[in-house]
This record gives sequence, C-alpha cells and structure tokens, in this order.
Amino acid sequence: MPPIRTALTLALILAAVAPAAPAVAADAPSPAVTVEEARLDRAAPQEILRRSGFASLAPEFTASLAKADSFAEAERTVARYGTGLWRRAVDRAQGRGPAGGDLSRDDDRPLYWTRLALTRELRAWQPAFGITEEGRARLLDRLERSSRGQDSIRYPSGKGVKRILLTGFDPFTLDRDTRISNPSGATALALDGTWLRTADGSLAQVETAVFPVRWQDFADGSVERTLRPHLPEVDLFTTVSQGRPGRFDIERTNGAWRGGFPDNENLSRTETAPVADPATQPQWTSTTLPYTAITAAPTGRFPVYDNTSVTELPAGSGTPVVRPGGPTAGSVARAGGGGNYLSNEIAYRATLLRDRLGLTRLPGGHVHTPVLQFGAGNTDPATGAVTDAEFVRNRLDIIAQVRAIVAVAAGYEAPPSAG
Repeated sequence: MPPIRTALTLALILAAVAPAAPAVAADAPSPAVTVEEARLDRAAPQEILRRSGFASLAPEFTASLAKADSFAEAERTVARYGTGLWRRAVDRAQGRGPAGGDLSRDDDRPLYWTRLALTRELRAWQPAFGITEEGRARLLDRLERSSRGQDSIRYPSGKGVKRILLTGFDPFTLDRDTRISNPSGATALALDGTWLRTADGSLAQVETAVFPVRWQDFADGSVERTLRPHLPEVDLFTTVSQGRPGRFDIERTNGAWRGGFPDNENLSRTETAPVADPATQPQWTSTTLPYTAITAAPTGRFPVYDNTSVTELPAGSGTPVVRPGGPTAGSVARAGGGGNYLSNEIAYRATLLRDRLGLTRLPGGHVHTPVLQFGAGNTDPATGAVTDAEFVRNRLDIIAQVRAIVAVAAGYEAPPSAG
C-alpha cells in the first residue's frame, strides 16, 4: 500500500482461538452486524454473489447451524463450511468444478462477500442450548481462519521440493467503491496448492492464505499465529498486497508505524505496531527477497521496482523526512517503502518473525502489485458494472506476474559470501 503517497494498499488479520472449549451457559445477546457485514446488502455484493454461484451458501449454512444440538456440533458445522468455502473459492479460481455463473473465475470477491454472509448469520444465530460470548467468538474465529486458508497450509515431506508461502488480502476501501477486487487475494486463490518451476529449474509448491484489512486482527497476532509454524519449513515467503497504479514494488524496508488510514471496519490506528516483546521491537525490518534478480527479470507487462524509500523521524527530530535511500541510524519509522497501512504491517510482522526465529537467511519480504483498475468508461462506482474485459485482463496479468516473480525469487541462488 502506498504510504503517505496513496491510500490504496492492503493487508490484515484474525483473532486467536481459545484452547479449551468454552462453557455453554445462558444465552449471550447476539452482537449487531459489523461495518463490513452491513455492506453486504448493497447492489454490487449481491450481484457478485449471484453471478458466481455463491449466493446459496449462507442460507445452507444457516440451515445447518439450526440443526446443531450442541456447541461441539456447531463447531464442526462452522469448520466444515469455512474450509469448504476456501476450497470452493480456490477450485473456482483454478478452473475446477462449475463456474456457478458468468463472473470470471479469477475473481476473489465471491470469497470475501460469502465469508461476510456466513459471519453475519453466525453472529445472529441463537441456539436452543444457549451460547456464551466466548463461545460465539470462538466459532467466528474458526470460521475466519478456515475460510482464509490460514489453518490448511500443508507441504509435502521429503527433499527435492521447494516450499513457498504467499499471503494476500481482502478487498478494501469499499465505501469508496463496493465493486473493488484485490489482486493479492486473487493471486492467493490462483496459486494455493499449485506447483511451479523456479528459475533454477527446481519444483516448488505454493501454499497461500488471505488476511483481513483490519487493524485489530493484526494486533491480536493473527499474522504470527498463521506464519510461525511454517516459516522454519519454507524456502521462501512473500506477503503480497495492492500498491500503486501501473507498477510492482519490491519493498526494501518495512516500518513499525501505523499511519491511521481507516480499515474495513472504518477504524483508525496511529501508533507503533503492537507486537510481542515490545522492548526489543526494531523500528525497521528489511526484505531478504532477491530484489536485484527480480527487478532484472522479464516477469510481465508491468515494470518492477526496487523501492528503497521510507519516511522517518531522524534521530533527535520530530519532523518527518522522506529518505529515498532508506532509513538513517537511530531514526523512528513513520512509513516503510510500502507505506504505513496494513500491507506495510504484514511485511513488518512477517520479517520481524523471520528474524526472531533466527531465520535471517530465509528469503522473504513484500511485493506490492499494481492497483487493479476497471476499464475506461467503467470507473464510476454509482453507474459502473461489477466487471469488464479490461478489469479481468488486468487481474489475470497481475496474477501471472506475481507467479513469475515468485518463480524468479525461489530459483535465485545467492553467490557464496567472500572469505
């Protein structure tokens, strides 16, 4: 996401699962719908659901929940539908099974809007056996994680295969235009579980997950919870989000600052990113992706840049300064190369986790995609169609170029260090 330069960018995440089953006690009041869920009733989301074949899932989910006669049965139902939604979205994106409608298969929006339809139903559900607030929160968390692919990351055992982990984001800035799609989320669907041939000729399996564009989920540790079990076993990771128009950026430096741009709940946070062990929290983290090799390779029609710029408070100063060449010693972060929104934060958290796990040689960092744009004549949210040929072409080209960038990065062999 563009920093102070642009409000477009992404990235985001989920609450922690309680380890023990919650007590089932007297009925807890059903919470009101969230800001995100309230957007469901607008025309564009409803059309997207109809034209993808996903509109029937929420009524089916509601009927299944109504049959649950215990918390354990409800939890099984939630897990089944959450996992099923992720798998259905991945299968649709990868050409398996019926398309369900005339909406392009590469579209990430059916997953986003269907998830919200399910969480809204789960929030309103009042079982005869009663449910506590803790119990409902646990079910919502289970639904979020499973429908985002966060709990289904699996790699083959044995040697000779590289393992790649890639993350994407939900659509965002939806009050500006409810039709918005996020190419990073579409890329995650298109690549999940796929195999690719890297630049050095080896095979690699890609596993993916999608994160919400919500400040609180990140503060609750959803990024770390998802990535921590897998970083020690992968050969490369990259977080991906939507950035600036017409270009890819490999972000060299990530900053610890939250700049306050509203998230999908219309909430703002202006603070240092809250992480575990804040006493050892650095102001900056750096990519270990092979940015020189990536920017030199012919990966697609969009130019790819090694973005080294940051915004900092220089040591001893309270005035922000843009540093095109990266941060200076002792400075305080105000924006990484990818800005100070959730796309910067997921990159910061992922690379900080890499370093704290002692995986400093593991290639990892952040890729910003071009902004996904509608075709000329279809730019007005009030009158525009939910899709058009140029919109689909742009998304397909971005997906293909991310895949090519990942193949270059995963096949790069660093020269041996001197001495």
